[in-house]
Amino acid sequence: MMATKDIENISDIKKMVDVFYGKVRKDNLIGPIFNNAIQNHWSEHLEKLYLFWQSRLFGDPVYDGFPFPPHAQLPIDKDHFDRWLTLFTGTVDSLFVGPIANEAKARAYKIANVFQDKLAYIRNKSNK
Repeated sequence: MMATKDIENISDIKKMVDVFYGKVRKDNLIGPIFNNAIQNHWSEHLEKLYLFWQSRLFGDPVYDGFPFPPHAQLPIDKDHFDRWLTLFTGTVDSLFVGPIANEAKARAYKIANVFQDKLAYIRNKSNK
């Protein structure tokens, strides 16, 4: 089925996040890392993600967290980020089409790049 509409409201964001993390949780590479880190707190995590994406895509000042620190402790590298991006962009493309959907994918790449740069910096510093 072809996506026919753009991300337009919070319901669309919830759909995107829920479908995406449904895939993440089942993925053989990144699923175990997410499930181990989040355990039985998925509903709270998803609520934070709805607010995060609402802030990023609609400019609503509803998210005021710091997403990087919890990820800094995870055993993740480029392969994990690549899988995350593949699942994310595939999810967005299967559900939505338009400028806001494109912005979501562009922001996902920016997030992945920033997180990888920060992780490399932290790991290089601790190896000295």
